[in-house]
Amino acid sequence: MTGRSLLGPGGEDGGPAASGPVRPDPRGEYRQEPYPPDPPGDDPPDPSGDDPPDPPDPPGNDAPGEDPPGGDLLDPPGDDPPGDDPPDPPGHLDARRGGHPNGVPVTMRAAYVDRLGPAEDIRVGELVVPAPAPDEVLVRVEAVAVNPVDTYIRSGRYRTPLPGFPFVVGRDLVGVVEACGVAADAFAPGQRVWTNGLGYAGRQGAAAEYAVVPVDRLYPLPDGLDPVRSVAVFHPAVTAYLGLFRHVGGVGPGDTVVVGGAAGNVGSCVSQLAAFAGARVVALARTEDATWCRNHGAAAVVDYRVEDLHDRLAAEAPGGATVWFDTSGRIDLELAVEVLADRGAAVLVAGRPEPSALPVQPFYLKSQRLLGFVITTAPAAELADAARVVGAHLAEGRLDVRIGEVLPLDQAARAHQLVEHRVRGRVILVPRT
Repeated sequence: MTGRSLLGPGGEDGGPAASGPVRPDPRGEYRQEPYPPDPPGDDPPDPSGDDPPDPPDPPGNDAPGEDPPGGDLLDPPGDDPPGDDPPDPPGHLDARRGGHPNGVPVTMRAAYVDRLGPAEDIRVGELVVPAPAPDEVLVRVEAVAVNPVDTYIRSGRYRTPLPGFPFVVGRDLVGVVEACGVAADAFAPGQRVWTNGLGYAGRQGAAAEYAVVPVDRLYPLPDGLDPVRSVAVFHPAVTAYLGLFRHVGGVGPGDTVVVGGAAGNVGSCVSQLAAFAGARVVALARTEDATWCRNHGAAAVVDYRVEDLHDRLAAEAPGGATVWFDTSGRIDLELAVEVLADRGAAVLVAGRPEPSALPVQPFYLKSQRLLGFVITTAPAAELADAARVVGAHLAEGRLDVRIGEVLPLDQAARAHQLVEHRVRGRVILVPRT
């Protein structure tokens, strides 16, 4: 198969032309460029609920010659010497040989970057299909969600170890198992699956025709679900679940949950999951979004722009709110402390860079908690627990978010630009149309 030619006279960028698929150094030594400095000024809040700060880069710890996680872009099969190894089970690969199973092409189309930078640096071209390691699964990708945090990683605003360049962008996918590593017997070829664990912490991303996924970050997709609608739900729903049930410790009948940014992606999922658990949801949203919020779990909707916001919230939660879950980045901590009941908790999954005033005295006198987190740092076990709960809701026809745009993979750069410009609803890429 002819490889990509994205550079030089035959391409679009000038410079020497590439005559074949892009391959990393076989020793696992990748070209790594420095991260660009963070842009000055204020970062806009993340309505999808994953607006992390910039932690320091962890030091590199790859030993020389050690392949990075997330799948090696291996040479195609067919050149191994003959031997007397027994045949592999269908769809399972011998880790000693590498390669691809029958029916899987040598190259694939992928959306990737050769350096960290703006959305227009995303290229779509052919890369070698990765072969799974023993504890990985090769997935044929059906749909990919584009998250705000994907744009932060691509630009260098959120710093995480990368597998090297070319770096395939994206973290969430729905697809079908094509092949399994020898230690990945929990899955089988032909099985529908999903993940939200690619494209960070040293793993290649999801925005391609094929991707390799570690078995501890891959989950079965319930039968009969639409891949586009499903992949749209996972990131915001898992964020909502972790906040409500891992960090807060759960909600239920008798609890009141105030949701900031309730008409957004994560906010809609917080409202739904809290309502499913029996809590009363008070949504903070514009008046024009009231119908959406009520249809997605809210018992009451208060426009956050009203002058008497404190009085309105006090009327909706006369005994005080159990949880204030803010996904908007606009939380007024003084108001939240007033509205929250004794032992109440404020959860933050977005925020502006400027300092916010916390009224310390009433906060500690009411024994309240202030919790912040990002899904990117969630342990694999917590993500697997959330996956089971979210999958069960989806199997029952519950959980829904807005879908703003569904685009072909060739428009990956535009998809990132839409997310950066705060398009309403989820943006989805479909590798095969």
